[in-house]
Amino acid sequence: MSAQERRHLLVVDDDPEIQLLATHYFSSQGFEVSSAGDAVRMRELLRHEPIDLVLLDLGLPGEDGLEVMRSLRSYWHGAVIILTGRDEANDRVVGLELGADDYVTKPFELRELLARVRSVLRRTTASPQASHCIEFDRFRLDLHSRQLRDVHGEEVALTAGEFELLRAFLEQPNRVLSRDELMSRLHGREAGPFDRAIDMQVGRLRRKIEPDPGQPRLIKSVRGAGYLFAGKPR
Repeated sequence: MSAQERRHLLVVDDDPEIQLLATHYFSSQGFEVSSAGDAVRMRELLRHEPIDLVLLDLGLPGEDGLEVMRSLRSYWHGAVIILTGRDEANDRVVGLELGADDYVTKPFELRELLARVRSVLRRTTASPQASHCIEFDRFRLDLHSRQLRDVHGEEVALTAGEFELLRAFLEQPNRVLSRDELMSRLHGREAGPFDRAIDMQVGRLRRKIEPDPGQPRLIKSVRGAGYLFAGKPR
């Protein structure tokens, strides 16, 4: 990985051993790594450092981890992978609803975490060739700048996962995309039998582009099969 390609990770965890272990491992894999033991330090680093991805432990001291995730998405739209305990299934679901791009359960293997990090970062890197726009309904998606704007030119903030999900739909309109297909594209793995990551991201995306998210007309659910984009990209 060249200096130009060197990506900057922020490890947010109150366990000094995890901070040290992650910093050493990811540094050995060619990443620049910063660490924070609480949300206050995380916010300070995000204000002053060009961070590409945050590894966010939901069990931070002093603040509820989900509230930290919620506030993070209000001012920062980079990639986020949440770290949760195995018994915190509800936290994983809510974390995804709040805008996390992926999650990893503790205890985790560093090689798996590395694979997840690389998968998310691949999705957040715009291709130099992808400089055109796709228009649909009342929106225009710029594939180069990764920005979604409405008819008034106002930007609609998208997380990395939401951008990739919308792009997948726009590139294959009127075709049913299974959860496994979408999970593989967005997260680099197949969906498990109880994995709601794609459903959560579809729900968030609908709230941003559908006039009535409760009665979606652009992203249709196909019972037992997946989702279909019924719009007309141009």
